[in-house]
Amino acid sequence: MLWQSTIESVAGPGKGRGNLPAACDEKALQVRELLRTNDMVLVSAVGALLDGAEIGHLVFDQNMSVIEGSIGILPRRILVGEDDIAQARRVLTDAGLAHELRGDD
Repeated sequence: MLWQSTIESVAGPGKGRGNLPAACDEKALQVRELLRTNDMVLVSAVGALLDGAEIGHLVFDQNMSVIEGSIGILPRRILVGEDDIAQARRVLTDAGLAHELRGDD
């Protein structure tokens, strides 16, 4: 199941882990969930792949460890813009991570 939401603004210009392009700061942006995982190494690897492909992304629920007591039971979600979802899926598929992707309904 894909998750969609509207993000009114994103703090910080430029591309990078957890940042979307500066052009998106002033307008609403449709985002979709690319993957969900408890594996922080995978979150880091996917972030690096998306950075390398210059695909803006957000990591949601990254700070939930404060609530869960740092035991890692709450998954982190990586979201990308609607316009970049196909390219992001291709990048992860090419990297051998297709099995980690959320369904594309």
